[in-house]
Amino acid sequence: MFNSIYTTAVTPGQFFLMAGAALLAGILSAWIMSFQVRSTRRFFIVSALIPFVVGAVITFVNGNIGAGVAIGGAFSLIRFRSAQGSADEIAAILGAMGSGIAFGMGYIAYGVIILLGMALLYMLLSRLPLFEHEGAGAEKLLKITIPETLEYGGVFEEAFSRYLKKAENVGIKTTAMGSMFRLSYKVQMKNPAEEKAFIDALRTRNGNLEISLLPYVEQTNQL
Repeated sequence: MFNSIYTTAVTPGQFFLMAGAALLAGILSAWIMSFQVRSTRRFFIVSALIPFVVGAVITFVNGNIGAGVAIGGAFSLIRFRSAQGSADEIAAILGAMGSGIAFGMGYIAYGVIILLGMALLYMLLSRLPLFEHEGAGAEKLLKITIPETLEYGGVFEEAFSRYLKKAENVGIKTTAMGSMFRLSYKVQMKNPAEEKAFIDALRTRNGNLEISLLPYVEQTNQL
């Protein structure tokens, strides 16, 4: 059961057995993940097909070093043609590719275990309060757009001291071809119910330009 179905040469029957198992396990895994991962329908369709696609590629390059290097180079280009996904989506893609390698080597049982085991384990860990810490969700990312003529050194200090427990400057960059600045702060509200009053206080100081208050995530592309 845990031995490779492939012998010295891949027969049509072996290939279709691998394809059927990879597609069935991929669809089932994507269906299980869809209950927990927030993504689009197209993402789950693609993640259901990845085990078969990777398995087929591994099947045909197995033992051919030159073909393997060429395929590896082609796969590496996909990263530059795709937008960065969430941690959930990246985990689903990595699991699908890992199982696809097992399928491509002929180890069908291992491929099914990797794919479905990861989906079920993800569901279990997502429902358990293992990594929840008090106050971790209270931090917000505050982004304030200001005109280039405004001296931002202490202009928001009054509003910060009134509404915030803490405020940490995490980034400054120019925008609108250098005619404006965007200030980014990691903040924590004293009272979450006062968010609108806090934003109104900031609007009176930044010329009513754009202000956003978002959940804080440790990613530079958020700034």
